Amino acid sequence: MTAQSRPDREANTPFSAEDFAKALEGQDYNFDKGQIVRGKVFEYETNGAYVDVGGKSPAFIPLREVSAQLVTNLEEALPLNEEREFLVIRGQDADGQVTLSIRQMEIKRAWDEMAERQDENQSIEVRVTGTNRGGVVVDVGGLRGFIPRSHLLEREDLDSLVGQVLVTTILEVDRDRNKLVLSHRLAERASRMSRLLPGALVDGTVANLKPYGVFVDLGGMTGLLHIKQISKARIPNLDDLFHQGQSVKVIVTEIDEWKNRISLSMKELESYPGELLDRFDEVMSNAEQRVSGLNAEADTEIQSSANPSEEE
Repeated sequence: MTAQSRPDREANTPFSAEDFAKALEGQDYNFDKGQIVRGKVFEYETNGAYVDVGGKSPAFIPLREVSAQLVTNLEEALPLNEEREFLVIRGQDADGQVTLSIRQMEIKRAWDEMAERQDENQSIEVRVTGTNRGGVVVDVGGLRGFIPRSHLLEREDLDSLVGQVLVTTILEVDRDRNKLVLSHRLAERASRMSRLLPGALVDGTVANLKPYGVFVDLGGMTGLLHIKQISKARIPNLDDLFHQGQSVKVIVTEIDEWKNRISLSMKELESYPGELLDRFDEVMSNAEQRVSGLNAEADTEIQSSANPSEEE
């Protein structure tokens, strides 16, 4: 046998199971807890699925770790042979098998999203899942959140809220303490504020009197009618014009959603300085016509400035 023929015969020698095992031993299949790996589901079990991650043994993902949401159909949640990322939550056992999770990856992303939405003051939809003495428990993309009773619009019959979807804003995000606190009341207030327009005439109710002005309830929102915005004349005493629970009409002058502040005015409704002091009820009764007149005057001024006369 020549030296040249020997490699050919060796090349045709079958690759035994023992040889394969030895080859595997030479590979590095260390999977550590917290590591992100890619793999494909290739077999289902009653309580989970086996995943090929390229290791000595197939990895396993328990059913409870498939998603942060309730999984009713494992095949839909984890299609066969679809490659995706998994988180290693338990390192290799004696057989080389590791345990995987998608749920914990989703929960981490959810906490990151909550922190980002809080920074940007964004609202989120949540589903009420239960109640306790202090408020309601909600599901927020797999996270457990809480809305205190004081931050609900419906504060009496909390059981009626179970199953409902509420729009909320975030009050507190504490990942380390697993604490997520939200407000339905503030989100609704912000929504109503966004529908207000500067210059609009709105109905309100006097909520409180202060030396510097009047707080007016605008149907769940409170605006400030500063004493200097009530009349073009000096106001000697607010108590002579206003009382708690009184219906009034006011003009929205400024809306600051970030500071939850609404500024109001009445003095533009006056035909002359001090008219509100003399004929308050009359000014209120025909406030709509007065605002229409103001808008017409403003339109005329805009047209005049856009089409100046030849003399000018």
